[in-house]
Amino acid sequence: MGRLALEVADIFRIHGPGWREVQRGHLSLAQLKVMSAITQCRSAALGGHVLRCIGCGTEQISYNSCRNRHCPKCQSSAAQRWLEARQADLLPVEYYHVVFTLPAPVADIAYQNKTAMYGLLFDVAAEVLQTIAADPRHLGARIGATLVLHTWGSAMTHHPHVHGIVPGGGLGPDGTRWIACRPGFFLPVRVLSRLFRRRFLEELQRLHEGGKLKFFGEHVSLADAGAFRAWLSPLRRSEWVVYAKRPFTGPQAVLAYLSRYTHRVAISNSRLLGMDERGVTFRWKDYRAKGRTRHKTMTLAPEEFMRRFLLHVLPSGFHRIRHYGLLANSSRKGNLAMVREMLHVTPPAPAEEADELAATPTPTFTCAHCGHAMVVLRVFSRGDSIRGPPA
Repeated sequence: MGRLALEVADIFRIHGPGWREVQRGHLSLAQLKVMSAITQCRSAALGGHVLRCIGCGTEQISYNSCRNRHCPKCQSSAAQRWLEARQADLLPVEYYHVVFTLPAPVADIAYQNKTAMYGLLFDVAAEVLQTIAADPRHLGARIGATLVLHTWGSAMTHHPHVHGIVPGGGLGPDGTRWIACRPGFFLPVRVLSRLFRRRFLEELQRLHEGGKLKFFGEHVSLADAGAFRAWLSPLRRSEWVVYAKRPFTGPQAVLAYLSRYTHRVAISNSRLLGMDERGVTFRWKDYRAKGRTRHKTMTLAPEEFMRRFLLHVLPSGFHRIRHYGLLANSSRKGNLAMVREMLHVTPPAPAEEADELAATPTPTFTCAHCGHAMVVLRVFSRGDSIRGPPA
């Protein structure tokens, strides 16, 4: 039998207790909760089910998931549920992918002010997209966008940026027609970048003036208004990265992309290669390199691996997927129906009808040996002793 694959949970389970003790008082409650959830995920600590296959009779125990949004094991099923809900929102138009990234000095301040500055990143990116799209010199239309926050680079360093998935067009000023963008071109990146830089720094200054920012460590002097203005000055002249990729090759490509990006965590278990006396080794991609040399391996001490992973724990209640403009939650359904009518597209069947049309509902549990459905013989909760099912 082959060796079991390494998981983030194993690293927390083996090295977490000692590291928590060393870091006592330096880890937030949210970070401690994430460590605990990932360690207990799909173990007897969370309870589970005793199952039997209706085909071959195989019996097995299935432990419950922690459902924490930072857990590598829980995100595939969460992504699938989210995608099923989004499938009905897709339009038969080109979709574009735009990325807004914070410069490193601003990212350092963002880590100390996650709720305020991650929220600002979302709102300014959405505002910039909608402002430039509404300009008659560019598209002259009211657009919609879905934005997804990522806070990491491939090596788990702090690198906050939002990915925007945007339909290639929008409603005309009078709201009676659909205006499509030029094939293969959405909005000028240079114009987006300049406005993004100006608007973000304006709002960042406003947050500072309102006393909404906190500063620690080497940045503590930035609490002073004069020092903060001096710190902002070079940022007004530096390049801010806004990246626009080529359009997706159809709605299914959009869904495939979303499934990879919407519910990602800082590192997936599949990227872990091993753990030994040298540390934790994993695969990463160096975007500054070209071709095959981009794909590299890195080894970190377990303590540094855990520290980097926990950099990306989001504030409680913070939404990392947000919809704006035509796709805003409050008006999305009506806007999409209106656009489909303009494009002469048949609306998708309601979810209830789709369920009725499905020949057989997908079973919750399936047998790994024969693929048949498995029935629940017994449910056990946290702390229950697990006895074998009756014969």
